Amino acid sequence: MSASQEELIGRASRTKVFATELNMPNWPGGDCPSCGEWMPPNQVRCRNCRTLLNEDLKPDSVEVPEFVPLQEVDSMVEVSPSGYYILCPHCDKELRINRKYIGQGVSCKFCAGSFRFDLSGPTAKPVAFYSDCPHCQEELRVTIKYLGMKVACKLCSGKIHFIPNSGD
Repeated sequence: MSASQEELIGRASRTKVFATELNMPNWPGGDCPSCGEWMPPNQVRCRNCRTLLNEDLKPDSVEVPEFVPLQEVDSMVEVSPSGYYILCPHCDKELRINRKYIGQGVSCKFCAGSFRFDLSGPTAKPVAFYSDCPHCQEELRVTIKYLGMKVACKLCSGKIHFIPNSGD
């Protein structure tokens, strides 16, 4: 017999001695006194109604608090557009214009047509905007419909809230 087998036998005999010293009777099996459901031998609680089957046992003196799941904690970062993609009012080509030129006269690099870059005006209609993701520092091109919405970065899944620039 190996040393590990002897150790297992020694543990089993100590457990048996401990259990007999307590002199606590096991549940012999039979119907639950509360709900009448049949329970197999050596059960502590009824599987159906959770009643203690052994009268010598006392209910727990400490109540377990109800589980309340916590809200997921993610950092939502507010981001303003760095610039806009607009269609040239003369040639309908897409232009990328930094927000610092809002309210100023600009010219198209394709047709050299001049116009005033004003987001609220009828001449320069924005189709998208660009901004850097605060989580992964990659530049994002975002459709204008997402301005004012809370979204996730398509590259890193970081939480972003796109807010309009003040004065835009």
